Amino acid sequence: MAALCNFARKSISWIWRRSHFYDLNGIQSGLFCYSLMLLQFQLWATSDGALSAGQFIDMAGRNRMPRHPDNFRGVREDPRQILHRGPVPLPPHPVALEEELDLQQRDIQRLLAENRQVIDDNVMLQRDLTAVKDEIHRLNQVIPKLHADREAHRRELIDRGLKLEAELRAAEPLRADIVQLRNEAQKLSAQRQELSSQVQTLTKDINRLQTENKQVAAMKTDIDKMRKELVDARRVYEYEKKGNEELLEQNRAMEKNLIAMAREIEKLRADQASADRRARGVGGYGMLNGSPETRYPGPYGDVYGAGPWGSYDKRGPPRR
Repeated sequence: MAALCNFARKSISWIWRRSHFYDLNGIQSGLFCYSLMLLQFQLWATSDGALSAGQFIDMAGRNRMPRHPDNFRGVREDPRQILHRGPVPLPPHPVALEEELDLQQRDIQRLLAENRQVIDDNVMLQRDLTAVKDEIHRLNQVIPKLHADREAHRRELIDRGLKLEAELRAAEPLRADIVQLRNEAQKLSAQRQELSSQVQTLTKDINRLQTENKQVAAMKTDIDKMRKELVDARRVYEYEKKGNEELLEQNRAMEKNLIAMAREIEKLRADQASADRRARGVGGYGMLNGSPETRYPGPYGDVYGAGPWGSYDKRGPPRR
C-alpha cells in the first residue's frame, strides 16, 4: 500500500511539472487542478479503501498541488507590479486546450491502467504475504519443537557416546584376550588349511580304495568260486582217501593171509621132505646135495626162493 501511495504521488508530481513546462494561464491551471483532483479521487475510489478521506485531503494540501498556483516561472509576483507591467498576452486557443486536455486524459487513463495493474500486483503480493506470514507463523510453532527434538537427539547422542566410552574403558582389559584369540584364530586357520590338504589327500586315497574295492569285489567272487571248487575237491579227496584206506586194509589183510599160507606151505614141505627121507633112507652124494633128480632140499634149503612160494617171504608179497 505504501508503494501504491508513492506511485500516485509521483504521478501527481509529474503532471504538476508538465503544467509548469507549458506555461499556461489561470484557466489552464484550473483545468490542471480539476484533472489532478479527479485523478486523486479515482485513486481513492479504486484502491479498495486504501486511502481514507482525511488522507485524501491531507494529500491535496501537502505542497504537492497548490490551490492557487504561482506563475509558471517559479516566482510569485506582487499585484502592484502587475499593474505597472505591460499588456498581458492573449490566452491560447480553446482547440489547443482541448488537445492538451485529451492528451492529459490519455495520460490519466494510462496511469489508471498502470495503477490497476499495480493494485492487482499488490493484491497478489498481499496474498503471498499472508501465505508467507502463515507459513512463518507455522514455522515459528514448529521451530521450537524442532529445537526440542534436536536437543533431545543431541542429549541422546551424548548419552550414547558416554555409554560407548564407558564400555570401551570396561573392554580395555579384554584387549589382551582379543589379541590372544586373534593369534589362536590364525593358528586355527593354518590348521584348517593343513587339514584341508589332508582331506584332499584322503579323498584321493578314498577314490583309489573305492576303485580297488571294485576290483576286490571281483576277486572275492573268484575266491568264492575257488572256495567252492576247493570244497568239492576236498570232498572228492576225502572220498578217495576213504576208499584208498579200505583198499589198503584189504591189501594188508591179504598180505598177512599170504604170509601165513606161505609159512604153512613151507612147514608142510619141510614135513613132507623129512617124511620122504625117513621112508627112503640115506641116499648118495647127489641125492644128499639136492640133485635135481631128487626131491630133497639142498644143504641151504629153499630160503632163497627155490620153491613155488619163495617170493612170499617175510617182507610181504611182491610189489607191483
